[in-house]
Amino acid sequence: MDGSNTPTTAPVLILLGPPGAGKGTQARMLEDKFGLVQLSTGDLLRAAVAEGTDAGKQAKAAMDAGGLVSDEIVIAILRDRLAAPDCASGVILDGFPRTTVQAQALDTLLAESGGRINAAISLDVEDAAMVTRIAGRYTCAECGEGWHDSFKQPKISGTCDTCGGTDFKRRADDKAETVASRLSVYHAETAPLIDYYARQNALSRVDAMGAIETIAEDLSAIVKTATA
Repeated sequence: MDGSNTPTTAPVLILLGPPGAGKGTQARMLEDKFGLVQLSTGDLLRAAVAEGTDAGKQAKAAMDAGGLVSDEIVIAILRDRLAAPDCASGVILDGFPRTTVQAQALDTLLAESGGRINAAISLDVEDAAMVTRIAGRYTCAECGEGWHDSFKQPKISGTCDTCGGTDFKRRADDKAETVASRLSVYHAETAPLIDYYARQNALSRVDAMGAIETIAEDLSAIVKTATA
């Protein structure tokens, strides 16, 4: 962290929750409603994988195994992204931080420009439901909109409602056999973030087992208060 890039001082929101909790879907809805920018580190890392960079190759190996990418790789990519002009309106972090070490590094980045975490929102779900959620999800290869075999299908089968694309993809780490490993990692390393942000009086919790629209309403109320 050399200080050459300055992260945004605009509102910064974090969505916490295990794989399959719906963080990406809800972040996209909040992005549309409040004019914020969704920053999915998973998407950023997959872009690096597609480009075939050294960091991308390392990230691919970790993601395919259902593990976590190193802090150095994630933080380097996120730091540059936070400094981009389009983040000036505020951001929603989806998938970062994943550990308290990363949370501390993020606090340091934001503090350099007088920024802070406005709200860390935990999407609370039941582990038993996660295998079905994760194994059934897929995304539009054109615009990145998320879909699901059971819970959220396009109105016209095979055609994305958002952009009209017909090419869809599934993540290699969304296979059922990797889910247990990812949940184990979450509970061991990411769940402590709930306590971390509670101590900062920045934590809110939402029951994420209900309908997507109901969850979105609960999140919107929290965001309105946090960004007021």
